[in-house]
Amino acid sequence: MKVLLDIPDNKAQSLMDVLNSISFIRTKKLTDGKAQLLEEIREAVQEMKLIKAGKKKARNADDFLNEL
Repeated sequence: MKVLLDIPDNKAQSLMDVLNSISFIRTKKLTDGKAQLLEEIREAVQEMKLIKAGKKKARNADDFLNEL
C-alpha cells in the first residue's frame, strides 16, 4: 500500500525518523513540483468523479480550447 502524507515542515523530521526505524517501511521524499502535480491530478480525478455522478456539469471542449 502506498500512502501520501502532508506533514508540516517542523514536524516532518521526527516522523521520518520513526518511519525509517521500521524495517518494512520505505520512505521517499517528493519534490515540491511532484507534490503539486500529484495534488492537481487528485483534484482533477475528484472533479471527474463528480461529473460522472451528475453532481457537476462538464464544460464544452470547444469552450475550453477557446480559453487557451
